[in-house]
Amino acid sequence: MEKTIIETLVIGSGPGGYVAAIRAAQLGQAVTIVEKDEIGGVCLNEGCIPSKALITAGHRYQESLNSDFLGLEVKQANLDFSQTQTWKNHHVVKRLTTGIESLLTKNQVKIIKGKARFIDPTQVALETEHGVTDYRFKQAIIATGSRPLSLKGFPFGPRILDSTGALNLSGIPKKLVIIGGGVIGAELGSAYANLGSEVTILEGSPQLLPSFEGDMVRVVQSAFKKKGIVVQTEALAKEAVVTASGVVVHYEVKGKSYEIAADYVLVTVGRRPNTDDLDLEKTGITVDQQGLIPVGADYRTKVANILAIGDVVAGLALAHKASYDGKVAAEVLAGKKVERDYRAVPGICFSDPELASTGLTLKEAEKTISAKAFQFPLQGNGRALSLNQNQGFARLIVDQDSTIVGGQIVGVNASEMIGEITLAVEAGLTVEDIALTIHAHPTLSEAIMDTAELAQGLPIHL
Repeated sequence: MEKTIIETLVIGSGPGGYVAAIRAAQLGQAVTIVEKDEIGGVCLNEGCIPSKALITAGHRYQESLNSDFLGLEVKQANLDFSQTQTWKNHHVVKRLTTGIESLLTKNQVKIIKGKARFIDPTQVALETEHGVTDYRFKQAIIATGSRPLSLKGFPFGPRILDSTGALNLSGIPKKLVIIGGGVIGAELGSAYANLGSEVTILEGSPQLLPSFEGDMVRVVQSAFKKKGIVVQTEALAKEAVVTASGVVVHYEVKGKSYEIAADYVLVTVGRRPNTDDLDLEKTGITVDQQGLIPVGADYRTKVANILAIGDVVAGLALAHKASYDGKVAAEVLAGKKVERDYRAVPGICFSDPELASTGLTLKEAEKTISAKAFQFPLQGNGRALSLNQNQGFARLIVDQDSTIVGGQIVGVNASEMIGEITLAVEAGLTVEDIALTIHAHPTLSEAIMDTAELAQGLPIHL
């Protein structure tokens, strides 16, 4: 019996896969997407979106408790966390997953719920609830994402959580220990602290949030201290012992042993690409030591008709990077002469306050060019003051020709503001271009204009 032939096969429906599938369909390809779990992938169902929903809940709760500076007398807020979870799961996550499935259908993408394994470079076995069916494909995109790394001595269970478990607790823990002070640990630590938990973060490196610059992180650490979050750096987690009522975490700092009791321990020490269950060896593709698939600038693997994107290839494991990868990969399969350009990939931490960085840092820029950094404090921004959130700053990294090559923001809504700097880097804009752009008043974005004017040597508000 002749096998069904798929023109373009996309494996995985996360922010890389579903975007690649829709763009490929828009470019005239007949697309089939395969998803073994939920449409939308980890980001939408278990990561980016639900975590931001909890972060929002934490902000609102804190606003209800701390609005006396406005002259508001608010009675003690009563948090029904089950209602919070219902809102997160049904009114946020479910709405988006349903929307993505509708978009795939609207673009005539065939959806198969099942697991894919390669048979050879042109065939795949798809396992569904109805059994296993073999298909031929002309071209494929691997977009299977990643999963949390486990840690020796910390087996996942009811008291030892990965990020998915931490997002689906039935109640607010009184005490929460987080192993790993990277983006996920800092975000969830901040969220649960705002919701009322006593949070301790154990980070192995000398700095919280090691992927961000030190002066940015110090603003966050100061805010964390005010929230009562304890941050212990250079901490080596040894093991977690589950007790009748919680868990005891054993760790070391500079050779000295410590222990701390909590209701739960959350392990956020990184992620591993989902490439070990695809039978890639049958295609001739080999992964590196981290499990990543080597690809060229056009996302092609060593097997030309198979591309790979998102968390399964080198680069930042970010949802928006995966979506970008998906668009470019779809255009490659459509015959367009395109390749990736990672000059401005924004990195964000939705801590409280937020951190955002794009393009080059000053240290990175100085490796190859002559560059300077200019920054403007949010204390001088009217909108930040009116929000009572004026900690932090905006910074631009500028080369010898006054071209913006990077930027960083720490403070309220940094995640939204970084878009302007990202566009400036991508478009090769100068500080004059930003300074002469009329920014609405009063807005946080004026801080970027003020920074550009400072870079010109013509500051108005500093």
